[in-house]
Amino acid sequence: MTEPAVRLRAMSPEEFDRWRDELAVEYAREHVTAGNWTAEEGVDRARTAIAALLPDGMATPGQLLLVGVRADGTPVGRIWISLTHPRGLADCAFIQDIEVAAEHRGRGLGRALLAAGEQAARERGARALELNVFGANETAAELYRTSGYRVVTQQMRKDLLA
Repeated sequence: MTEPAVRLRAMSPEEFDRWRDELAVEYAREHVTAGNWTAEEGVDRARTAIAALLPDGMATPGQLLLVGVRADGTPVGRIWISLTHPRGLADCAFIQDIEVAAEHRGRGLGRALLAAGEQAARERGARALELNVFGANETAAELYRTSGYRVVTQQMRKDLLA
């Protein structure tokens, strides 16, 4: 089976606003599930974190805010790549967010979106690309492993209940 083709285009301002709101909810949910944040504080903390990374919104330098589309123009997902690594690693970009829309999952589009994002980063001088994946997101972790990503850091937790 051949991999579906996905090309990338810039987000429109309307797509950006919708994505930023959806991202805050999803990012909060991941942190709450991981036990990092409470449900009450989650969305506010997520919005604060996103605003810190995108202080100028869509105009923030060094950020690729992209929509993945099929050949017929149908949007299937989004990817946000920071061309400057959060830990300052030279020539290493960082995927802040990648998501295939729920109705398009299970068709290889995540792998195609990831490959298109890798190409976009490469075209802008990145020699490596990193990302974080929450431990409970086994589907995403497997996609990344089978796409050639390897673990470079790992954070673990054990709950100590009385």
